[in-house]
Amino acid sequence: KNVHPGKIVSTSQEVEVMVLEVDEQKRRISLGLKQCADNPWERFAEEHPIGSMIEGEIKNITEFGLFVGLNEEMDGMVHLSDLDWNRSGEEAIKDYQKGQVIQAKVLDVDPEKERISLGVKQVGSDPMDSIGDISRGSDVTCTVTAIESGGIEVQIGGSDGPKAFIRKSDLSKDRGEQRPDRFAVGDKIDARVTSIDSKTRRINVSIKAREVAEEKEAVEQYGSADSGASLGDILGAALKGADKED
Repeated sequence: KNVHPGKIVSTSQEVEVMVLEVDEQKRRISLGLKQCADNPWERFAEEHPIGSMIEGEIKNITEFGLFVGLNEEMDGMVHLSDLDWNRSGEEAIKDYQKGQVIQAKVLDVDPEKERISLGVKQVGSDPMDSIGDISRGSDVTCTVTAIESGGIEVQIGGSDGPKAFIRKSDLSKDRGEQRPDRFAVGDKIDARVTSIDSKTRRINVSIKAREVAEEKEAVEQYGSADSGASLGDILGAALKGADKED
C-alpha cells in the first residue's frame, strides 16, 4: 500500500530505483533505474543553452543530414537545411565525411524526445543580413563567382555578401553581348537589383536593367531623338558630362 508510482525505493542490493507502475491484479511492480539519475538531455540543455557553440565528431551521414557525437551518451543532428546559407543541403553535405570534427550552434534541445538540433550555417552570419540598404532599383557591385551556360553567378558586396544569378538575357541589352563566356571568375561588374524575396532568400540582379536605366537617364538629361539628336550624340554628351564631374 505504501508503494506507488514515483516513489523511490531501495532494492536488496541497496540500489535506488523508482516505482513506475503497480499492477495489483498481476502482483507486478515496474521499476526504473535511469529515472533516479539526472536526465542527460536536461543536463545538456543547462550546460549548452540554445545559441551556444559546440564541437563534435561526425558519427554518421544520412539523407537527412549529419549526426554529430557530443559525448559518450548522445548525438546531435544537423539537418540538411542548416548546413549552408547559399547552397542546397544536398550539395553542401558533400563537403563532409565521417570522423570530421566540426563546429555547430545549438538550435534546440528536447529532453522528452531526447533530441538535439544543431546548425552549421548558423556559426557564420546570414549573408542576407549584409544587404543593408539595398532594395529594388539599387545599383550594386558584384564579383563573378561561377560561369554557367545559362548565365553567371555573382556575389553582392564583399565575401560575406549574398549570392545571385544573372541569366543570359540579363547580361546585356545588346543580344550579341549576352554571352556568359565573356566574363571570368573574379571579375567585378555593376548591376541593378530587380527583386528581393526574403522568403526564398533570392536576390535577382541584371546588367541589362542597369544599362537600360542609364540610357533612359541620359536621354532625359541630355535630350531626345525628337529634338534632332541621335542616341549616339546623347550618350556622347552623357559621357562628356560624367568626365567633367570626375
